[in-house]
Formats: sequence, structure tokens, C-alpha cells
Amino acid sequence: MTNFTPAWWLSNPHAQTVWPRLTRSRRLVRFRRESLTTPDGDELILDHLEGNPSPHFILLHGLEGSSYSISIQGPLSVIARRGFSATAINWRSCARDPRNILKSIPNHRPRFYHSGETIDFDFVAHTLARRNPTHPLVAFGVSLGGNALLKWLGEHPSQSILAAAATLSVPYDLGAGAKYLERGAGPWYVGSFLRTLKKKVAHVVEQFPETRSIIDLDAVMRSKTFREFDDAATAPLHGFRDADDYYTRSSSLQFLPRIQTPVLCVNAEDDPFLPPDVLPKVAATASPSVELRVSPRGGHAGFVTGAAPWKCEYWADELIVDWLASHA
Repeated sequence: MTNFTPAWWLSNPHAQTVWPRLTRSRRLVRFRRESLTTPDGDELILDHLEGNPSPHFILLHGLEGSSYSISIQGPLSVIARRGFSATAINWRSCARDPRNILKSIPNHRPRFYHSGETIDFDFVAHTLARRNPTHPLVAFGVSLGGNALLKWLGEHPSQSILAAAATLSVPYDLGAGAKYLERGAGPWYVGSFLRTLKKKVAHVVEQFPETRSIIDLDAVMRSKTFREFDDAATAPLHGFRDADDYYTRSSSLQFLPRIQTPVLCVNAEDDPFLPPDVLPKVAATASPSVELRVSPRGGHAGFVTGAAPWKCEYWADELIVDWLASHA
């Protein structure tokens, strides 16, 4: 596939990032929904796309996304067009009510999900592999979901469940990314995430009174940066000492040298969520199994091309699905 050339009217990284979220449909495919009980008594909502199960795609969405996110619906529409099947994982607290996709379905345990969460993905991947042991599995993760996928691959270098994996717009270094988003347009992006995250934390504190001893809800509600929120909520809820401990232990950058599974990592140099000095570190540390495809432009999970606004094409969706299918 040729290199990415941005649409002439979307040369700005913020335009590339925001345009798909404003214009793409969040109902491009039809799902069959399944509620999967986790080993700790919670539930994971899986949304299945029917089709040829060779290969079967597993998709992991980003922060505060869901199976209805445009960064998941886009690849799913390509998967459907190619005739393949897929399963989109909804991280805990992220599944949407199909009748109102703006409404999240709360989970049943005093925890959420985070950038280093690999236990739930491991559980789903093993479950799907047991159901269809003769069909190859491939996985795709965007942003937070991609970071978790790369971390899992590094934690299990000799795994044989996935034939291949691909990621889009992974931040790689969570601490550097959080700091980078404190400048420029960063606070605008962060604020949109924190609006829903704060509501979820308030719900957890109300539903599980035992969390009041570890969560300072006032500090959560005052938070304006990812670091402040992760210090007050993410870290204590998930067993980290503080935000720095969470970032250090969960960043996928340190796991890249151990990956032995074929992986395609797609990033844009102008990604507003990614500090410019991170991608050279990725290129220098990643194992030979990791193919890093970097474009000068594309924003965060954007990569919009096309001749006119009403004829948009999404370069990364096509590239990733075809690459995974060819490596299955």
C-alpha cells in the first residue's frame, strides 16, 4: 500500500484527529452481543461481527471508547467488507447501551480499565482460542488498547494464540504523553476524557463504599490533567503506588524488545498525543518482529485521505486489516 497522503483540507493534525469523530457513523456494522463473566465475578461485554473465522479479528478500543467508537467501527467495516469475523472487546465500564450508545453500562467490581490492563484481554483471547482452535486469531488495538496489546505481547513473548497484531496511534510512554498533553491543545483533549471518567469514579465510590478509604473524590473532581486524575483514581483503584508507578509499569515502550509475534505499529509524527522524541525510542528499542510504519501526518487515529470531504478514505483502516489478514 502506498504511503499516507492527508486530504488537502485536513493537513492540520487536530483536523485529522477530530474530523472522523464528527463525521463518521458509529453504526457501520451489526453486532451479536455477549456478556462474558470474568474470573473475578465482573462481566466483559463482547460485540461479535459474524463472518469467515479465518482469520478472526480481536479489537481493543481506546480511552473512554467502546465497540461503537469510530476507530473501531472503521476497521470493522473493512473486516466486514473482506468477509471476515471479529470480536470487539468493551473494557470494563465502557460498553454502550445499543439503544443509546452515549450511555455506558457500569461494571460490577470496584475497578475500571487502564493502559496497562492485560488480564481481561488475556482472558478473552484464551476464551476465543478455545472456542475455535483451528482458526487463526489476529488482534488490533488503538491508542490505549494498542498499548495494552503491545504490553501483553511483551509479557508473553512465546505466545501462540495470536498469529499477528497491529496497533494505531499508541502513546508508548505514558508519563511523557501525559506531560505532553498539559500544553497547547492538550488540555482540551484531556478535558473531554475527564468529563466521563470523573462521573465513573463518582459512581464507583457511591456503589462501593469501601473505595472511599483509598479514593479522594474531591481530588478526582478537581483534576485537570491525566497525572492528577491517575494519581487520585487510576493508581489507587488498580494497585499502583501513584501515577508515576502506573506510567512506569504500564508503558508499552519497555515491552517492545521482547515481542516475537509479527506486529505492525502505525503512528503519525504530528500526533497531538505523542511527544516527538518517543518514536525514535520505539524504533531503537523494538524487536525485529515489530514493523513501525510512521507517517509525517495523520494526527491521532485519523489518517484521513480522499479527494473531497464527501469522498473520505481511511488509509490506516485498510492498511491494518489487509496487513493482519496477510499475516494470519
